[in-house]
Amino acid sequence: MNNRLKLLRVEKGWTQEQLGQQLGVSRQAVIAIESGKHLPSLDLAYRISALFDRAVEEVFENPHR
Repeated sequence: MNNRLKLLRVEKGWTQEQLGQQLGVSRQAVIAIESGKHLPSLDLAYRISALFDRAVEEVFENPHR
């Protein structure tokens, strides 16, 4: 699954650590999601989209669509 998480994070001027703190996850979790090595849970995907005030579909792209 492709995502725009790194781009959105950088636009806000946040580090991976800062984003992780806001989401209640580790920096390593942020790294794994940004790199596409880990898919976030549905709950976490919704929290990420809410934090950036974006629809889930704007942050995470379904490659099968």
